[in-house]
Amino acid sequence: MSTLEIDVGDLRPRAVEFSATELVVTLVDGRRIATPLDWYPRLKAGSAKQRANFELMAMGIHWPDLDEDLGVAGMLKGRRS
Repeated sequence: MSTLEIDVGDLRPRAVEFSATELVVTLVDGRRIATPLDWYPRLKAGSAKQRANFELMAMGIHWPDLDEDLGVAGMLKGRRS
């Protein structure tokens, strides 16, 4: 039995946005990943100022004020925090 491998491309984040219900991450290749904000209770409970203070990492995002780290691969897999 073989395993299907999929090349997901470049997963480096370029931008982060929030809507009323979603976290939207734009990757360096232009793709946008939108996930429900309900999946991330710390981000949902955070203020706009706390959410705006983030650091882009090689494969994810870190919010120091909220002690939250999200990996792009985890977002694609539907992983919640």
